[in-house]
Amino acid sequence: MAQIELITGIDIGSSYTRIAIGEVNQDNDRVNIIGLSEGESSGVSKGTIRSIEEVVDSIITVKTRAEKMTSLAIDHAIVGISGSHITAQDSKGVIAVSRADGEIREDDVDRVLEAAQAVSVPPNCEIIHVLPRTFSIDNQTDIKDPIGMNGVRLEVEAQIIEGQSAHIKNLTKAISLSGINIDDLVLSSLASAEATLTERQKDLGVVLVNMGAATTSILVFEEGDILLVKVLPIGSAHITNDIAIGLRTNIDISEKIKIQYGSTLSGLSQGADQISFSQIDEQENGDFSRKYLAEIIEARVEEIFHMVDKELKAVGRSGKLPAGAILTGGGAKLSGLTEVAKKVFRLPAAIGFPIGVESAIDKLSNPEYATAVGLVKWGHINRGFQGSSRSSLMKIKGFGSIQAITGQFKSIIRIFKP
Repeated sequence: MAQIELITGIDIGSSYTRIAIGEVNQDNDRVNIIGLSEGESSGVSKGTIRSIEEVVDSIITVKTRAEKMTSLAIDHAIVGISGSHITAQDSKGVIAVSRADGEIREDDVDRVLEAAQAVSVPPNCEIIHVLPRTFSIDNQTDIKDPIGMNGVRLEVEAQIIEGQSAHIKNLTKAISLSGINIDDLVLSSLASAEATLTERQKDLGVVLVNMGAATTSILVFEEGDILLVKVLPIGSAHITNDIAIGLRTNIDISEKIKIQYGSTLSGLSQGADQISFSQIDEQENGDFSRKYLAEIIEARVEEIFHMVDKELKAVGRSGKLPAGAILTGGGAKLSGLTEVAKKVFRLPAAIGFPIGVESAIDKLSNPEYATAVGLVKWGHINRGFQGSSRSSLMKIKGFGSIQAITGQFKSIIRIFKP
């Protein structure tokens, strides 16, 4: 009988907490998603924890649903981290190759990546990831995997991803109080990319736009390397707020209106097409125009996408990514979203769904599960390579469990092709 390995991913957002459970068959090394559960998040605002007790209650509720669905106990997981507190900075590391014969080994890669971390980090922040872009050996540049090559001087260009120490500690504490050990802490947009992007898209050039409730995350790939990581403090909850103000109704009804009737295509809506509030809530009176609703939504979506495009312009990639824009997250379910993305970005655009996994669960095709499923895929790729430099050059490297690193989360990640 084939041995079965389980991997759990937990995505804690401002509006929803989602859990994905993957089963790995070691005979064929395939991941089968056997459990998906979600529930409303409490105690999280704009990606930041405001109440640990409420977050713990939310996690336990979703965890219990997942355990009932799969008849399995969840005691460890890969956990996503996001929020407007996430920042990135470029860095370089340089070392002398240690061996007399000049052959570069794993410990040399370890040392140069450690050297890249010698940057000025604000006292209230911690390094979450070090993302190597390219290595150089002596005068040879653009090297993807230096192990086994020869030289005297090894250099790496990397991007350092940082997060607020307080948020990291609060997140890990909430997970621990929920009865779950953390296997790794992973930037949510990286997990979403793992779930939805192909290697060809990363090579050609692509931007992943993950639209959460309170934040919108941006991740740009080109030639297989990460070019940009950014988290914007705006998301689909701002659309709900606009609807509440524009239609003069409460937030709960506004959210239902957005889900049931929301569209970004105001030009296709008829002004005479009226919707009664009583269709959403029997106690509500009056009606609203579908066209006016679409105008409200379209205006905010265009603003969000223009903010994304501003970041693309900053790295010289506005309108210059052949694989286009891939939209994920709960906000990506809005009707007509890809049309607005194509117009603003001047690029092809599509909704990103989890790929490369098997499942009999229909919900897997929803873009809001991209992060949770991506965390499972992350764990699958990294299993057995904890603490190994070779894993960073194969795909992604994590430095062990939370207990082993005493609160410091430093994953050396490679999104290059091996």
